Amino acid sequence: MKKLVIRGGKPLNGEITINGAKNSTVALIPAAIIADSPVVLEGVPDIQDVHSLLEILADFNVKTEFKNNTLMIDPTDMVSIPMPTGRIQSLRASYYFMGATLSKFGEGVIGLPGGCFLGPRPIDQHIKAFRSLGATVEDEFGVITLSTPNGLEGSRIYMDVVSVGATINAILASVRAKGKTIIENAAREPEIIDVVTLLNKMGANIRGAGTSVIRIEGVDEMHGTNHTIIPDRIEAGTYITAAVAMGENVRVTNVIYEHIESYIAKLDEMGAMMTIGEDSIDIKKSENLNMVNIKTLPYPGFATDLQQPFTPLLLKAHGEGTIMDTIYPQRVKHIPELNRMGANIKVDGDIIRISGPSKLQGAPVRASDLRAGACLVIAALIADGETVITGVSNILRGYTDIVGKLKAIGADIEMIEDDTVEE
Repeated sequence: MKKLVIRGGKPLNGEITINGAKNSTVALIPAAIIADSPVVLEGVPDIQDVHSLLEILADFNVKTEFKNNTLMIDPTDMVSIPMPTGRIQSLRASYYFMGATLSKFGEGVIGLPGGCFLGPRPIDQHIKAFRSLGATVEDEFGVITLSTPNGLEGSRIYMDVVSVGATINAILASVRAKGKTIIENAAREPEIIDVVTLLNKMGANIRGAGTSVIRIEGVDEMHGTNHTIIPDRIEAGTYITAAVAMGENVRVTNVIYEHIESYIAKLDEMGAMMTIGEDSIDIKKSENLNMVNIKTLPYPGFATDLQQPFTPLLLKAHGEGTIMDTIYPQRVKHIPELNRMGANIKVDGDIIRISGPSKLQGAPVRASDLRAGACLVIAALIADGETVITGVSNILRGYTDIVGKLKAIGADIEMIEDDTVEE
């Protein structure tokens, strides 16, 4: 079992470069298998979720090579095999194999995955989209069986709720369907534009990505290509938050400002000292921060994935504030851990209420999920004394070399192996 040991209160100085987007990558890898020749992805983050996906590809007889953040995927000899259990259930994003195998083979058996537990994240919109395209979908105890008795036909799909996963899965399933598909009330996240850019390079005919209406003309064949992944806006937000909290002079590079505009607006409101460059953000020492209220919303609103990493910064601000996560209201497992470190936070129904500033003290805490882990790392950097974080595997799912990156800018952080078994 790994533990993170962080001795807080150290000023941060230097430069951090942001990796390719995790939330893009986990969709781009399944999308690549629709091609009939090799696809090369550049800027792939070296994280646990990627390695889990590569193991799933190996089960499908897809050859891969991954080094220096470049991933070659060769689906030439891919075979359609049922995957009701096993590795496919190890991460949430493996549900993209439903749309991809449906598109490539007209069939698939996919065991429903896990990932971070953030309350109910149903896949009813995914299934509705597949059925609209003419697929037969059976759901037995979390094993989804897909088939296409008469092939896939283009259709009009209206999303009842804005869902990134369902939008991407609907796109994957419809790129080779006969005729035209229109997806309405589609999600608009940058990661969707990234996936569509790859698919269009592979020969798909998709318009409207980044808007709420996406139009797809089905094509017969798709081929290999090269593609560079967009920077990870959630990783960027995480390190910028750490820099505002403890930085004296920190530059965060490989950032697309437009992707985190709503988040940067909140930092401005707090009084953070930042300079926005073309693809970088410079953060100077920020003192006397103002408390703000946060409400997470679908893109371009404040990202739910940044709610948890942002919370420790609010503990340095003066006044009373609230956080409302309209996407995942149950995303509150970081709160008891922060209170253990000396925070003054209450969960009141679907509202998190914060009083600040709070003097944080190092304590033993546990990362219950990926972004809660990022939250606790930032809290530990702020706190006096030593914090020991368990549940580290959750953090490594989404952050490449978090220890090395923070050490390089002056954090006192190390990862240690512990013989005790994690519960």
